[in-house]
Amino acid sequence: MNHVDERHPLRLRAAIYCRVSTVNQGTDRQVVELLQFADRAKHEVVGTFTEVVSGAKTSAKDRVERAKVLDLARQRKIDVILVSELTRWGRSTQDLVDTLHDLQAWGVSLIALNGLQFDLSTAQGKLFAQLMSALAEFERDLLRERVRSGMAAAKARGVTFGRQKGFAPTQRRKGALILSMKNEGKSIRAIADELRISTGTVQKVLKRGKTLINSPGAV
Repeated sequence: MNHVDERHPLRLRAAIYCRVSTVNQGTDRQVVELLQFADRAKHEVVGTFTEVVSGAKTSAKDRVERAKVLDLARQRKIDVILVSELTRWGRSTQDLVDTLHDLQAWGVSLIALNGLQFDLSTAQGKLFAQLMSALAEFERDLLRERVRSGMAAAKARGVTFGRQKGFAPTQRRKGALILSMKNEGKSIRAIADELRISTGTVQKVLKRGKTLINSPGAV
């Protein structure tokens, strides 16, 4: 649930995000502590967003309220996001890196009451932003390298990836990498999360991967 107020021009605009794993837990304590922090910091709370989602659920569609907060950040309608700790925000390490990278581009800070902070108004926060940006770039480079390695290994086995009928563009484009990651022992969920695609796409590639042989053309 959420509630949004009007903007006060003299304060940093803050969105509060709280998450608990089960319905037996409550967000009231998190909300109270974050509201108190916002008051001490003279932030204007423009929205309070709470949801019940297990930390084991890594799909973005499971975090409806968080998506609303990110949308506010994307539209530059907030300056800071307040959470009790980063584990309440991030779905995984990679998700945390990706969202922090996006928030940096939008000029929005992520402040946790406990643990690390991504506060762009401080020197430490700016350094953290640079580190996160470097990690995100490293992850992209690593992914590209794995794609090239996967394609090279597939071609060495006589496999040619092309416009095979029945395969969606994403399946054709990432087919070699999906098969390579599966051969490394990664689970379908892990592959989907790392490549930011659906588990259904991964399953289709794994199920029909053998039909990717001797297709005309190249990806």
